[in-house]
Amino acid sequence: MKDVIFGAHILEILTTGMYQDSKVIYREYIQNSSDQIDKAIRDGILKQGEGSIKIWLDREKRTIAIEDNATGISAEEFQSTLLNIADSDKKIGENKGFRGIGRLCGLAYCKQLVITSSSKGENIVSILVCDAQKMRRFIDEHARGKKHTANEVLQSICRFEQKEEKNIDSHFFKVDLIDINSENTDLLDFQQVKDYLSFVAPAPYQSSFNYRKKIYKHANDLGTIIDEYNITLNGEPIFKKYTTVLKDVTDTKYDEIFDVHFKDFFDADDRLFAWMWVGLSQFKKAIPPKNNPMRGLRLRKENIQIGGEDSLQKLFKESRGNSYFVGEVFAVDKGLIPNSQRDYFNENRARIDFERELKKYFNEELQKVYYAGSEINSAYRKIDSFEKKETDFKAKDANSTFIDSAHRKHELKSVQDSEKEAEAAQIKIEKAKGKADSLTQRVISQIEAERAKSVAKSVSPKSKALESAKLSRQRDKLSKYSKNERNLISKIFRIISAAVDAETADKITKKIEEEL
Repeated sequence: MKDVIFGAHILEILTTGMYQDSKVIYREYIQNSSDQIDKAIRDGILKQGEGSIKIWLDREKRTIAIEDNATGISAEEFQSTLLNIADSDKKIGENKGFRGIGRLCGLAYCKQLVITSSSKGENIVSILVCDAQKMRRFIDEHARGKKHTANEVLQSICRFEQKEEKNIDSHFFKVDLIDINSENTDLLDFQQVKDYLSFVAPAPYQSSFNYRKKIYKHANDLGTIIDEYNITLNGEPIFKKYTTVLKDVTDTKYDEIFDVHFKDFFDADDRLFAWMWVGLSQFKKAIPPKNNPMRGLRLRKENIQIGGEDSLQKLFKESRGNSYFVGEVFAVDKGLIPNSQRDYFNENRARIDFERELKKYFNEELQKVYYAGSEINSAYRKIDSFEKKETDFKAKDANSTFIDSAHRKHELKSVQDSEKEAEAAQIKIEKAKGKADSLTQRVISQIEAERAKSVAKSVSPKSKALESAKLSRQRDKLSKYSKNERNLISKIFRIISAAVDAETADKITKKIEEEL
């Protein structure tokens, strides 16, 4: 049998062609560093909490540096570890990365990739310099018919060096991406990178997120660990940016997470395969993407995000379902294996079982919650609308600001119609409360607790107020005009009243009166 040839295109597939978002380079290198920090702790090189991953961006020099203080790679293993492709010693289910291809991803986004490392007990710093531009030229030639093997390309673009390390206790692994491509300038944008890492990286929750301790406790009660690492970007610590405040598109608070709810998923043998927390709010509406970067149920494995905010959206019957929630699903089962792009899981039995159970929970439990929240909020808005109309009507009656009896009759009819809608809404609320389960009842109770307590007294259209109303507005304010002029002005006021809502009509009428 002849030797198998891997053409240069395999390098294009593993670098440029592998990912849609260039920012995945941060995730890939952080993932490798996290695995090595775990190993360094197991080997006694680091104590728990001593591991660190430091990322440095230099927009002016167009460089990125990612460095950890984990095991490093020994001089003896340095070349084989970094040159061999898809030949990692890591194991599925034990390590976050295991394919042995992630270190190559940076070649797609810079002119030169430099990897430097030293392991504890050695006085050697091993260096690999890769000419990324040259690699892309080889791949282009290959595509145009001048064939190159992947081995030829790697041998041609890679150069190994060594230098003395005076501190034999030094242990680190560092990746330098030099001269970032002009089309990948976003990799040097501090805020964009920070926002990306704030949800993708295995970072701690920010301390202002009130429910983080509750989440840690639940994980601990289940006997699981949420992997977290000290990650900094230009010296600034990275945290998961969860908060309790939900904002609308004008950056104004419209709702709030008042608690978190947990759901654990077990297989037929009673083994935990996933668990999740979900934020409970009043579910007033789907959470707008603007000003709410945390929205959506995020899928995580070893606390690294799988895909984007919408990776679980397909499990909801309605595509909008995921956008009502804030929360995280932690996949635990070793059979749930992230695919090479790390945007979902490989298709296997574990994934089928995982999806079946999550679909059931999302569509039988969570859907009821946001449906009930939406329905109850809508019903209370109708009741509130009636109360406001009734209050406004009384105020106009008290101030004699109706244009004439026809105007007042029209407004009273609007109050009466609104009252009927409010009565129907109240019946709907009672029905919803009657069939609510405990989770939904918590949401309804919160809506009722937060709702304004002021309830205006009912206006009866049959009350004496109708007969005793003082319609003196025109007489008081238009008395200087002739009868014909007053009639004309009143007619204009009635047209305005019929054409726009009552509040707008009142504003326009007052403005005209001021000008007159």
